[in-house]
Amino acid sequence: MNALLAEIMPYLAGLAALAVAFVGVFFRGKSSGKDEARVEQLEADTSAREEAREAAAEIERLDDAAVRDRARERMRRNQGR
Repeated sequence: MNALLAEIMPYLAGLAALAVAFVGVFFRGKSSGKDEARVEQLEADTSAREEAREAAAEIERLDDAAVRDRARERMRRNQGR
């Protein structure tokens, strides 16, 4: 019995090592995907902030009548929604 177990033990150790490696690769890939999604979200947030800054700067440059006209246009466009 011990001789049989001694013969099988290296194969069992190899299978265990493969299983551990597989689990490690799986979780590493999952972590990498999360990091990639986090970077994409930060880029989208930065882009949105830049657009908001540009819009605010444009509104500041306009006079009151032009701001009112734009607001009316926007309200008309959004009436159908």
